[in-house]
Amino acid sequence: MDLIEIKDLNKSFDGKKILKDINLTISKGRIIGLLGKNGAGKTTLIKLINDLLTPDSGEILFKGKKIGVYSKEHISYLPERTYLDKSMSIDEIINYFEEFYKDFSKDKAYKLLKSLNLDKDAKISKMSKGMQEKLQLILVMSRSADLYVLDEPIGGVDPATRDYILDTILSNFKEGASIIISTHLINDIERILDDVIFIDKGKIVLTSSADDLRKKEKASIDDIFRRMFKC
Repeated sequence: MDLIEIKDLNKSFDGKKILKDINLTISKGRIIGLLGKNGAGKTTLIKLINDLLTPDSGEILFKGKKIGVYSKEHISYLPERTYLDKSMSIDEIINYFEEFYKDFSKDKAYKLLKSLNLDKDAKISKMSKGMQEKLQLILVMSRSADLYVLDEPIGGVDPATRDYILDTILSNFKEGASIIISTHLINDIERILDDVIFIDKGKIVLTSSADDLRKKEKASIDDIFRRMFKC
């Protein structure tokens, strides 16, 4: 059984079609790049997978069940924008996650915090934007989820932070789980990808194993993407 199955999915806003007839499957144990330019429909698709939007038509199944309470218990989601309550301390937000998610590991979160030399009593409001994004990633990756969905996890951060984020992702997801990484910064992440999904103007235009695509086109994923979507 596929982890995610998307059938004939459509979504519009204010009469404008954002996603058009999306059909897609996500298998277990894969790191998948959801790749597209800004405005291609990546975030809308991710919000639908996380049951934050309702499709106009079509359906999304998670392990054979319609998305909802069950899928939210098994999907760990990193949104594009920070959602942390800045009035809280790091320790308070960790305790909140432990109470809210059955699969959250407080020990793993503290271990990852130690690698950043962060004081658990520090207020989130006193942290830099980059540190807040690292903390948010730690919270997401400290869950023992079946699917991790990361929306632009390396957008707007410096190269050193990108390396930290990628290393944290690779070192901390549950064995056998899958990861969907949405980004337009393909060169930075293609080394970790098993599969790629190209989305453009709300349509899936290519799905492939990353290695197979590189061999077929004799080019990097970044170069292939640039050729296909040259302005």
